[in-house]
Amino acid sequence: MVNLHPLEKKLIKAIIESGGGSIDSIASAAGISLDQARRAVEWLKAKGLIKVEERKKKLLMLGPEGRKALINGLPEERLANLVIENNGMRIKDLGKNMEENELKAAIGRAVKNGWIKIENGMALPKINQKVNIEKHLLAKISSHTITESQLNDEELKELEQLSKRPGYIEYKESIETNISLLNGAVSNLPDLNIDEATTLTAEMISSGKWKDTVFTQLDISGPAPMAFVPRVHPLSELIEHIKEIMVSLGFEEADGEFIRSSFWNFDVLFTPQDHPARDMHDTFYVEGLRLEEKDKQLVDRVRETHQNGWVTGSTGWGYRWSADLAWKAVLRTHTTTITAEHLYKLKKGRIFTVGRVFRNEKPDFKHLVELHQLDAIVAGEEASISRLMGFLTAFYNKLGFNRIKFWPTFFPYTEPSMQSMIYSEKLNDWIELCGMGIFRPEVTKPLGIDQPVMAWGMGLERLAMLIYDVDDIRELYENRLSFLRNYKPFML
Repeated sequence: MVNLHPLEKKLIKAIIESGGGSIDSIASAAGISLDQARRAVEWLKAKGLIKVEERKKKLLMLGPEGRKALINGLPEERLANLVIENNGMRIKDLGKNMEENELKAAIGRAVKNGWIKIENGMALPKINQKVNIEKHLLAKISSHTITESQLNDEELKELEQLSKRPGYIEYKESIETNISLLNGAVSNLPDLNIDEATTLTAEMISSGKWKDTVFTQLDISGPAPMAFVPRVHPLSELIEHIKEIMVSLGFEEADGEFIRSSFWNFDVLFTPQDHPARDMHDTFYVEGLRLEEKDKQLVDRVRETHQNGWVTGSTGWGYRWSADLAWKAVLRTHTTTITAEHLYKLKKGRIFTVGRVFRNEKPDFKHLVELHQLDAIVAGEEASISRLMGFLTAFYNKLGFNRIKFWPTFFPYTEPSMQSMIYSEKLNDWIELCGMGIFRPEVTKPLGIDQPVMAWGMGLERLAMLIYDVDDIRELYENRLSFLRNYKPFML
């Protein structure tokens, strides 16, 4: 014995009473909507209780000319009445009252029907009373959805004539669904007259009615619809995890503006004013905006450091430093500009920031114009490369990476400098992720810091690509639902 939903019961009772028929008529007889009937049909079909047959049929519809004729009359009818009303008209004047494409045919039909005659360029009436053609078929087609099989012989002849007129009759193909019970299905049916409850309510429990209620049995083996719960964007998820890691390592988060002066974005970090990174091909400059640094002593120290090294022990860059270039506003190209400013204000501490940075690059599978960056510094503590490697090792371990290696490299504002790599089990390869080093005295001394400062930074999109199995960095921002719904959550 099969279990039936209340909708299925109603549909089967209607099929039994009617002997089967179209889904429209069965739904009407069952007292359910067409959508409900379609759902019930699919369920019953899957249970092997009903047979579903589909056949194509052509529906008759009025074309634009047919609708016009229904309202205004047939062209020959209108022409004949014009001639009768005016007791004859010149043929060229008839064209003023009718469209050219229907005039000739209308004259021909009016003459053939014996309503008018043509003499010496004149259309003359042959009858005295106005013509009034019964447009029964046009009205029938307009008001009902019908097929040719629903027309009698006289209507079929009229249809044949109307179909010869362009734009009068149109045909629309439709599919009719007929349903009937399969042989032997009745023996597998439960009692269709027993009302079953589909929901257990609080009132049933409190009153005890549930004891005498017959409930619909649930088929837990049936397929369930896929549910998509709201999710955090994978990049947002990763950023929050990284912030938690940094806080757990004793760091405090800092934040700052997207628009920075070139002074804080480049000069403070000992980037020469003729460096290629400051070119408009690599950096977005904000037109018409100057951000002048108010601390003149800081400006003097940075200027001297660039020009001759000041008291840092270096010779500087050996050029004449320009304040005009330093005050130019840019969209920050890295987040080190934020940690450097907080270092200047606080002088010591463990500081990190996560935020967007902007690069004037052509987007491709591994480059974006806008991306996220993590930046961190440690000041006021014993600083060494080995200690910095220890920070990075702890950071990577908390991300789930245990195979890590470091090697020397060069960065403009750290010395010594190192690059770090982690081993990806997914890719079976080493992946370069993070740059690190000890800030040069040319960076720290102008900021009023005498002790060494450890620093590191990394782009987060590359890490996200590794964690979420993304081959093209642009996928992180395409908001493709198949990816956003199915990415594997990153858990610490």
